[in-house]
Amino acid sequence: MHASRLIPNIVKWALVLTLLPASATAQDAEEQIQDALQQALTTGIPVASLENLVSEGRAKGIPMDRIADAVQARMDGLARAQQALAGVPDVQEADIEVGADALESGVSGVVLAEIANTAPGERRSVAIAALSYLVDSGIVPEEARDRVQEALARGPEALQNLPSQARGPGVGGPPAGLPGAVPNGVGAPEGVPAPGGNIPDGAGPPTGGPQPGPPSGIPGPGGT
Repeated sequence: MHASRLIPNIVKWALVLTLLPASATAQDAEEQIQDALQQALTTGIPVASLENLVSEGRAKGIPMDRIADAVQARMDGLARAQQALAGVPDVQEADIEVGADALESGVSGVVLAEIANTAPGERRSVAIAALSYLVDSGIVPEEARDRVQEALARGPEALQNLPSQARGPGVGGPPAGLPGAVPNGVGAPEGVPAPGGNIPDGAGPPTGGPQPGPPSGIPGPGGT
């Protein structure tokens, strides 16, 4: 074969070989995501936020392997919350969602279970969300637990006001999402923030309504 014809063929196959690993990686990531969703369905882990995490990641152009990693991380957090709440009666999906957020903020499974057992069912998710906020504000989990339990004893209004009190006088109202509602029909009582972290900005969320955040730590395209 003439050298002038050989060079274009070499270039063509070099391009093909360059693309193959990326395609294989994307396919592996898709399989990893589907396996995670199936595992969630099988074990009773809330699957809606995982599905929306995938949709939001795709809408923002995040590589599938990073979406798959984030889905797995969030599912692991949900599984830990489900295990921590195993002895709590009538646990709802919203309780598991905010429980995963609490564990991510640094709350132990023991403290999470104590709050879940203390709070009435209709206020459990709000109490867990308040616990997470207090810990995120720098309060140690055990002190945050005590404050939430004291607020529960005083009534619903005290629980709703707990985050704003933690911010100190003159600092404004409670954080976004308290009060609020968990989207996607999870059915949390009023006062529960949206579960999970946030996918970095870069592209808007997919159409069809607000999407809950994924586990924190999905970098945007080209990020680290």
